[in-house]
Amino acid sequence: MNQRGFTLIEVVIAVFIFAMISLGTTSVLSTLNASSEVTAEKGDRLTQLQRAFLVIERDVLQMTKRSVRLNGEAPLSRFIFSNESTYSTNTHGIAFVRKGWRNPGLLLPRSDVQAVMYQLEETTLNRLHYTFVDSVIGTEPKVRPLLDNVEQVDFEFYNGKNWVKSLPETELPLALAIEITLPDMGVIRRQFLVPGVIQEQGANDD
Repeated sequence: MNQRGFTLIEVVIAVFIFAMISLGTTSVLSTLNASSEVTAEKGDRLTQLQRAFLVIERDVLQMTKRSVRLNGEAPLSRFIFSNESTYSTNTHGIAFVRKGWRNPGLLLPRSDVQAVMYQLEETTLNRLHYTFVDSVIGTEPKVRPLLDNVEQVDFEFYNGKNWVKSLPETELPLALAIEITLPDMGVIRRQFLVPGVIQEQGANDD
C-alpha cells in the first residue's frame, strides 16, 4: 500500500498558520495584561482619592469654633486659617480645629480637640496635626501624606448665599468645598457641610 506524506509546501503553510495563530494569541494576552495593569493602577488611584476625601470629611464634620495660639502668642481671631495666618507660608493650605479626637479615659496627656491642616507640599497633599492645639516654639507637626501627583488644591466656603474663596472673619462657614486638580483625572470637587454650624443655627431658630 502506497503511503503519501506531506509536501514541503504543505509543511511551510502549516508552520505559517501556526505562527500566525501564536502571534495573535500573544498579542491578545499582552493587550489583556496591559489592560489589567492600567485597570489596577486606576483602581488604586481611585481608592487613594476616596480615602483622602474620607479623612477630610471626618475632620470637617468635627470642625469646631476653637481658635489657636501659635508659638505662645495671642489667640488668632479666626476659626479657619490660611497660610497667611497660620502654620506655614510655603504652600497652599488651610487649618482649623476639630473635636472628637478619641482619647478613651483621658489616658493620653492631651485633650480631645485637635489642630489639623491640609497642605499641598510640591505635588503631595498632606494632612498635618499637632499633639497640642496651642503649639509652642519648636513643635513639629505630624505629617500624613494623603494624595500624590496633585497639581493644585483650592478651597471655597459657603456663607449662606454664595460660594466664596475668602476666609470667614469671625464665624465658621456653612459648608466647605475642596477642588483637587489631578493630571490623570482632571478637577475633582467635593463639598462638605459643617454640621456644628447647622445645629447651632437650628437651635437659635428654635
